[in-house]
Amino acid sequence: MKFTVIDFETTGDQPSDEIIQVGLVVIEDGQLTDRYSAFVKPNKTIPDFIIELTGITNEMVQEAPELGDVVAEMLPYLEDSVVVAHNAAFDLAFLQRALETSGYNAFSGRVLDTIGFLRVLYPGMPTLQLSMVSGTFGIAHDQPHRADSDAEATGLIWLRCLERLESLPLLTLQRLSQLYEMEFSDFAWFLHEVRLWKETQISLDPEQHRYFRQFAMSVDNWDLETPAREEGVSAFPEEMTFEAFYDSIQTNLKERFEHYEERPAQKQMIEEVQTAFASDQHLILEAGTGTGKSLGYLIPSLYHGLREAKKMIVSTHTINLQEQLRERDIPLLQDIVPVPFRASVLKGRSRYLCLRKFEQKLQISDYAADKDDRLMAAQMIVWLTETKHGDEEEIYFGNRGREFWHTVASDTDSCLNRACPWFKKCFFHRARHEASIADVVITNHSLLLTDVQAENRLLPGYKHLVVDEAHHFEEVASKLLGSELSYMGMLNALTRLYKDANSGQLPVLHGSLSRAGAEASAEWLDWIDSVYPRLVRVKEEWDQLTELLFQLVSENGDSQAAEGGQFQRRMKPGQLPRQWKSLVTIEENIYLELTEITKKLDRLANELKDKADDMGISGLLTDTSGTVKQLARCRDTLRFFMQMNNENYVYWLEATPYFRSKSIQLLYAPFDVSELLKGYFFDVKDSVVLTSATLSVNKSFHYSSSQLGLEPFRDTPKLRTVQLPSPFEYRKQALVLIPRDFPSIKGPSGEAAFLSALVKSLRDVAIETQGRMLVLFTSYRMLKLVHQDLKEELKASGIHVLGQGIDSSNRTKLTRLFQEQAACVLLGTSSFWEGVDIPGDALSCLAIVRLPFQPPNHPMTEAKSDHLKKQQQNPFTALSVPQAVIRFKQGFGRLVRRSTDRGVVILYDTRVLETTYGRNFLYSLPGPKIEHMSVTQLVPRIHSWMGSDSSENA
Repeated sequence: MKFTVIDFETTGDQPSDEIIQVGLVVIEDGQLTDRYSAFVKPNKTIPDFIIELTGITNEMVQEAPELGDVVAEMLPYLEDSVVVAHNAAFDLAFLQRALETSGYNAFSGRVLDTIGFLRVLYPGMPTLQLSMVSGTFGIAHDQPHRADSDAEATGLIWLRCLERLESLPLLTLQRLSQLYEMEFSDFAWFLHEVRLWKETQISLDPEQHRYFRQFAMSVDNWDLETPAREEGVSAFPEEMTFEAFYDSIQTNLKERFEHYEERPAQKQMIEEVQTAFASDQHLILEAGTGTGKSLGYLIPSLYHGLREAKKMIVSTHTINLQEQLRERDIPLLQDIVPVPFRASVLKGRSRYLCLRKFEQKLQISDYAADKDDRLMAAQMIVWLTETKHGDEEEIYFGNRGREFWHTVASDTDSCLNRACPWFKKCFFHRARHEASIADVVITNHSLLLTDVQAENRLLPGYKHLVVDEAHHFEEVASKLLGSELSYMGMLNALTRLYKDANSGQLPVLHGSLSRAGAEASAEWLDWIDSVYPRLVRVKEEWDQLTELLFQLVSENGDSQAAEGGQFQRRMKPGQLPRQWKSLVTIEENIYLELTEITKKLDRLANELKDKADDMGISGLLTDTSGTVKQLARCRDTLRFFMQMNNENYVYWLEATPYFRSKSIQLLYAPFDVSELLKGYFFDVKDSVVLTSATLSVNKSFHYSSSQLGLEPFRDTPKLRTVQLPSPFEYRKQALVLIPRDFPSIKGPSGEAAFLSALVKSLRDVAIETQGRMLVLFTSYRMLKLVHQDLKEELKASGIHVLGQGIDSSNRTKLTRLFQEQAACVLLGTSSFWEGVDIPGDALSCLAIVRLPFQPPNHPMTEAKSDHLKKQQQNPFTALSVPQAVIRFKQGFGRLVRRSTDRGVVILYDTRVLETTYGRNFLYSLPGPKIEHMSVTQLVPRIHSWMGSDSSENA
């Protein structure tokens, strides 16, 4: 089969735009056999942004051939060929217009899009941008946005797609082809052709894949996995001391890495954690960026666990860190630790695919009607041939993929356990089994706290725990020990049971019972029929209630619009609005209806339980019962919120003006979890190590220990606190500049003056640093106001400006775009204050616009403040300042990520100089050079700092 890969550069993406360059490669027999490229003379001027994007100038196309001449040269390449393109709809549209304009017939051959094939064949690929895909495959792509280079890269990517298709098991190709058999597309045609070819090959690969219930998979039964050694037996001989263990690791590291150097701070951390475990102590340990925290706690955790034959648990806040430990740190340790060990990762249940649900979804769904569901199902069919974990982190969700995942994710309510035909292949039970036989289990804060709520039934028993990213532990605890109910949460549960006469679990169950013709089926059918109107009434009552709640949260008064235009309103039990009684009446109606529904359907499930297998409705009945349990939880959450009987909780509403009542969320959480954490962990565990780069405030751990429930252990041998010295030379690597005469934001015209001065200063600094600047805001509204003006100011200098929530809301995408641009300023808020890693020359200037104080009227902050006032404490000094300092330290940490990084931090908030609490922010920094000066002196000082040797400025 002959493929012609095409790419066009154009003056824009509208029908009136014109082609300015053609690129084309021909593929035959798995090889690039021919190439063609040409500039095209357009009838209009090339816009500046296209020149900037492509590097193609008006002068370069001035003497180029006309479009008709280029089309005539292209036509022979297109004959008897399948056209391939990256984002084919764009290129095909320009091709057809070019043919028509030049007097030729439209192209009528097959057209394939590499994007569609990449999405299915490489389900974990996070971005389909051509240059990023090329980089992933190691394909040279020296001139992105030039048609010849883009066509060449697309051709090589298409060859990878063909190789991947050919390597898939025949069973997988048959399933894919079957999935698309009702779609009359060139994509479906090509899958069918590849399947027919594969059926003529003798290529089954039983060694690489396992076949079960018409699926090709990459895993065997999980019960075949065995522990590294007999349970309760030490991995070490008696004489193996920690020093000997550590020395052997150091030796192996030096052999593995030619330029390996021991980090003093990491060594000290290893010793501190080892001492805590050996002495059964709790430890709060702050270790900055560059310490090597992961190995700092994993090495002593392994020694203690392997020596004492005890399970060690490590908990992280982010899934990203869990994956980093799994993919980078654990494999390294398995190479260098002198004895074999097992480590596992265990996440929340909903992050694993339920194979039974997925199988059933493929059987009952009408994929001809839903393109997004068909794509997601195709991705998963391919994914099953490669995944070892069945973890959602491994697959990329496009469009409505997240909705699809929710229908096939594992959950407790619908699990058949040992009765499930997929039990021995189940990914969730595999993860739990691996955790049960592992020496070290890596989990996350959410699951750790869910486990204590579930009376320790999720994680294996443990007495030693490491909590990484511990500055988030209290916040996660508060959220997990509370609950929330959204409009869509209730609606999804209702419509999953009954959407209309043909859709929903109950109508499907009704149909199955009707066909079964069982003895009591008439009575069962009547029960189901009687539930339908009740579900409709609940839906109507829920719509009415959420509309009234939206009016409460959005009205003037004590409600307030939070970041990004989101409304929030705290509901105080003693100060409820006058219409609250009518809302409670509606809730009581919902409660009664849902109670009747759950009673009827629970009774139906009990009566059908023994007959379900015979009638082939076992899975459907389990899923229906799971939805009923979910609906009961929605009912109970709504009741808890509306009655507000627990005075230790804060209750609040959230909504957005865009989706109005459909965006409503009812939330409640305990405002003080310190006693709960103390009871769950610090009273009952032998040793808990809490570590982060930001746990101290002004060199003190008082705030963190009080929030986490460790205050009663302060000044006792049970608790130790350690702040490690920074591994970086901050005095040489970072300069903090504070413009002392910068305008205040206070006063009637304060904000306008502040923003005007901010834009001018950011412009001047960005020109001096040639972009390479990250600007951190505490207000999305302020970010938007600055974005447009700064963009205009920097346009003439060729410096790009990217804004979070404007150019993209995806942090990873924005960071990548920032790093790809030679000169760029990135404006970020919220998520950019931490977890962003931009090492090297890409970032040389960090601007912090305002100190990151939480809004005092946020419901949780307000409730904590009220609580502190009752204890005769000042909420500002006891809560607001420490919270802001920790956030500030996280933001500061974005600048220096490596020992070779060097740059400037500009702090535009003069409160650090003018207030008594300001010193807490500056004293908490890890020793950078700090200077304050007139705003007019900023650029000259940056010039001298960045342009000279660091030692001169120390």
